[in-house]
Amino acid sequence: MFLNAMFNKKTVMPTAEAALPGRQTPIVGPITHFVSGRPLHGPYPDGFKTVYFGMGCFWGAERLLWNTPGVWVTAAGYQGGFTPNPTYEETCTGQTGHTEVVKVVYDPAEVSLEGLLKIFFEAHDPTQGMRQGNDVGSTYRSAIYTEGDSDLAIARKAKDAFQAALKGAGHHDDITTEITPAAPFYYAEEYHQQYLAKNPRGYCGLRGTGVSCPIG
Repeated sequence: MFLNAMFNKKTVMPTAEAALPGRQTPIVGPITHFVSGRPLHGPYPDGFKTVYFGMGCFWGAERLLWNTPGVWVTAAGYQGGFTPNPTYEETCTGQTGHTEVVKVVYDPAEVSLEGLLKIFFEAHDPTQGMRQGNDVGSTYRSAIYTEGDSDLAIARKAKDAFQAALKGAGHHDDITTEITPAAPFYYAEEYHQQYLAKNPRGYCGLRGTGVSCPIG
């Protein structure tokens, strides 16, 4: 009974009233990107854009994205929930409402949002609900958080295109990716930032469906 209760807490979104209280003080993390040396918190170059991707565990997702041409800087963090300035341990309980995400600051002259969305949909399985592979819980749910209505529309169009591609390839599950305007983003602890650059043999849970996303 206890194990079932704990599992349910991890896979069901809490209400704002039931979420952990968190704290007003941000989690202290690094100032610069471990790989590029660029500022994680800004300022960012004029004309650059930001999007946030949840693809399961953020370690592998961040490495994939910082290696994408046109991406200027990435950061691991928590988003989409209720608890202010959560810790990793708190998010793992499922009682903050957040999912693990990667903040992606990019140059639209080098890579389009459609191009990034193609990478997003092809690199993980967006049909798994509150999990990604063996990682189970709301903190591993698929998500896209955008800044601006036009980017939101592009993300939803990409989802529809990939849903059709999945159906055409014989996949019958519906995409569960959460697509909403960006809520507050909270930087993860220092050891999570650019984790696989610091630990090259570390865990990477990215597993795609093998289906190409017809956008980008």
